[in-house]
Amino acid sequence: MKKVIIVGAGPGGLTTGMLLASRGYQVDIFEKQSYIGGRTSSFTQDGFRFDLGPTFLMMDYVLKQMFELSGRRLTDYMTLQEIDPLYRLVFEGGKEFYPTRDEKQMKEQLERVFPGSYPGYLKFLEKEKKKFDTLIPCLSIPYLSWTSYFKKQFLRSITKLDAQYSLINKLGQYFDEEELRIAFTFQAKYLGMSPWECPGTFSIISYIEHAGGIYHVMGGLNQIATGMAKVIEEEGGNIHLSSGVKEIIVDNKRAIGVLLENGEQIMADDVVINADFAHAMTHLIAAKHRVKYSDQKLRQKKYSCSTFMVYLGLDKVYDLPHHTIVFAKSYKKNVDEISKEKVLSDDPSVYIQNASVTDPNLAPSGKSALYVLVPVANNSSSIDWDNETPVFRERVLDILEKKAGLTDIRQHIESERVISPSNWEQDIHVYNGATFNLAHNLTQMLGFRPHNQFEELDHCYLVGGGTHPGSGLPTIFESARISTELILTSYGETLESLPEIREYPTRATQKRA
Repeated sequence: MKKVIIVGAGPGGLTTGMLLASRGYQVDIFEKQSYIGGRTSSFTQDGFRFDLGPTFLMMDYVLKQMFELSGRRLTDYMTLQEIDPLYRLVFEGGKEFYPTRDEKQMKEQLERVFPGSYPGYLKFLEKEKKKFDTLIPCLSIPYLSWTSYFKKQFLRSITKLDAQYSLINKLGQYFDEEELRIAFTFQAKYLGMSPWECPGTFSIISYIEHAGGIYHVMGGLNQIATGMAKVIEEEGGNIHLSSGVKEIIVDNKRAIGVLLENGEQIMADDVVINADFAHAMTHLIAAKHRVKYSDQKLRQKKYSCSTFMVYLGLDKVYDLPHHTIVFAKSYKKNVDEISKEKVLSDDPSVYIQNASVTDPNLAPSGKSALYVLVPVANNSSSIDWDNETPVFRERVLDILEKKAGLTDIRQHIESERVISPSNWEQDIHVYNGATFNLAHNLTQMLGFRPHNQFEELDHCYLVGGGTHPGSGLPTIFESARISTELILTSYGETLESLPEIREYPTRATQKRA
């Protein structure tokens, strides 16, 4: 039996643990925090439950496949609920747009808000499907050396990459109105890039939402981590909470185990790193073992934006859709302030999740758990969050009242928590507070992104948003599948054959230090 240590119980580490444990590997996951899930965890406060990070689940089939590869049915561990309309988009002047997967309603929406745009939407769906079908296989293989670019999956994708266009220009091939293009490009902000600079490749993200849907996991997306942890224990694996790793133990350029913060050494055949990539490099691997990823070189890399978070427990339920995005008056100015000027916006864009309208168990009866996310500059800026947090909070609440329609929200707040970029870095160990990890510019994609099989150490693998294929839950699951396949292949095994679907009783899952 091969023994594998996984550093971090985020979605990438849990997926890897689930896949390896189901194939008979001894899996031990060491998690610094007292909870599982990393940024996909949750917290409960005053009877209100909140997801800490992600609230969108796309490409649900990828998650289903991870459970099937572990011999499980996803539906035995969690319940998914599709959200439609996808979201409510609010533009300057009160213009509202509700993209939906219902063909008739979408046509009516487009003709009402953006007259004459429906033919462009049909063209978008047709063209982007072809791109999606070509690019997804390209993203599902590892890029460990320059020879990877000669694989058929990549060669077939070259003509579909659209890297010669910016994302906003690519969407201009379908839509004339800038607001409509923004409605299909705002996701680029979370890739660490402005839509005016992001490669046109990423037009497939909005296609994925429109073609495949957006899902909520009942109980919150944190239930994904809970379900995966159950599978790991059912297979005999262990998750050690409050058990931080101090250093990866290296012998002759090979990872052979970990040194825990309590001084204990644990040895293994392979080590998988699921901690935030740049944080792991600067804290877990000695400088002499990472020439390619020295502190200086890490500082020179491009990182995503950060987020200013406000979690509100309210004594009422507002008549608001599950997802709402309120755009700044000048969206481009707001994006430039985040990614270029790195200053706080007077008029930021705001995302609001009102999950209680879909999932009433997140709050006491008649109340609601409101999640508010504001993209802001990461901590490479000079923003002093100790001083700015109370001022910026008021600015955000003003936007909720005046633009989002949450009248008198201050009077209905029973419980509140704020997480600033400095909190992301100091408390949750996210390098630079860049909550979406490394940016996805061309020089940080595919083989230019940190490899799934870590370049500088043997028997050391990476999973999560900081490696290929990138950030976002489906791609994080894929990073785990790729890294797992590499581990199995090194021992002459494969992921291709699915074990028989099995059913297991529900049990407690985590071990505390």
